[in-house]
Amino acid sequence: MNYFSSDFKLGILGGGQLGKMLLAETRKFDIQTYVLDLHADAPSRLGASKFVQGDLMDFETVYNFGKLVNLLTIEIENVNLDALEKLENEGLAVYPSSKSLKLIQNKSVQKKFYTDHNIPTSNFKNFKNYDDLLKAYNDGAVVLPFVWKSAQFGYDGNGVQIVRLITDLTKLPDVACIAEDLVAFKTELAVIVARNVSGEIRTYPVVEMEFHPDANQVEYVICPARIDDKIAEKAQEIALQVSHKFNHVGLLAVEMFLTQTDEILVNEVAPRPHNSGHHTIEASYTSQFENHLRAILDLPLGKTDNKVAGIMVNLVGAEGFSGPVIYQNIEKIMAINGVSTHIYGKKETRPFRKMGHVTIVHEDRTEARRIAEIVKNTIRVIC
Repeated sequence: MNYFSSDFKLGILGGGQLGKMLLAETRKFDIQTYVLDLHADAPSRLGASKFVQGDLMDFETVYNFGKLVNLLTIEIENVNLDALEKLENEGLAVYPSSKSLKLIQNKSVQKKFYTDHNIPTSNFKNFKNYDDLLKAYNDGAVVLPFVWKSAQFGYDGNGVQIVRLITDLTKLPDVACIAEDLVAFKTELAVIVARNVSGEIRTYPVVEMEFHPDANQVEYVICPARIDDKIAEKAQEIALQVSHKFNHVGLLAVEMFLTQTDEILVNEVAPRPHNSGHHTIEASYTSQFENHLRAILDLPLGKTDNKVAGIMVNLVGAEGFSGPVIYQNIEKIMAINGVSTHIYGKKETRPFRKMGHVTIVHEDRTEARRIAEIVKNTIRVIC
């Protein structure tokens, strides 16, 4: 296939910040880009050759969009899988495939996949609705504390809650869900695996993630992770095992817990570019976004090593502010050497909404982390 022709059309389901950053990489190639998103003001709207407004979960919308392009990919998992399957059956290349997405889109199915394939993960139970969960609690089959996750449609910490008290339990929504053991862990890790159509695989260095204690949302991504080399090797091995079992094409971000006893448990995966890989734009030889494109186009994968240490700081809406966004003190952080800002283009802020990120690169990881703290304490996303 001639990928470097102006006639080649790449379709992206989802027009958020991931799509926006993916579009930036497509400019290296002579291809047209089509984006489908529900929101007319989606971050990707200005960067696409053609922007289509429509519901990603609607069969006809997704199917008709797919008929416009030569290859289809995603930047969000919540898409209509029946439409993707029909498009595949008609000969359209879709990466990741509908088969892979069926195993990942629903967290109950995803967790069962891990246990079925001997992939280490935390203990869990599936429930059809709130009443089933409450009955299990009353019968002693579920004990406090535990981690509650909505089976579908969770993102950026939404759809996840630590249930410590009975009052927490009574506030849960009536949806299909899973209850996981609350794991005592040292830190959370992630490995991004790139795999092209021909089966070539590369992994990015292990990253460490620091989370906001209340929002269950990543605040910092640190690369390389501050862990022992043997643990890093083990994390890479598990990520490759997961990649092999899913048999995906494109990127697969594998999130893991490092327990107090140095056991590694898989938390969940994302079959697309991921927040844990944003630092690769500045810190790596090949960004996660370029390697996703290389993978789905079946081109040789780029080198995934770090050039320097990289730390990513998420820019999220400050608590107490909802409205037209202002990036207070952004000019102050941009005056710091090694700091790069990425503004997603969302017009309205609200508490904990992802509005952008900042990457800090430095030869010394400790110094990069110190600068990251300054950045975090200087810039505010308000209105």
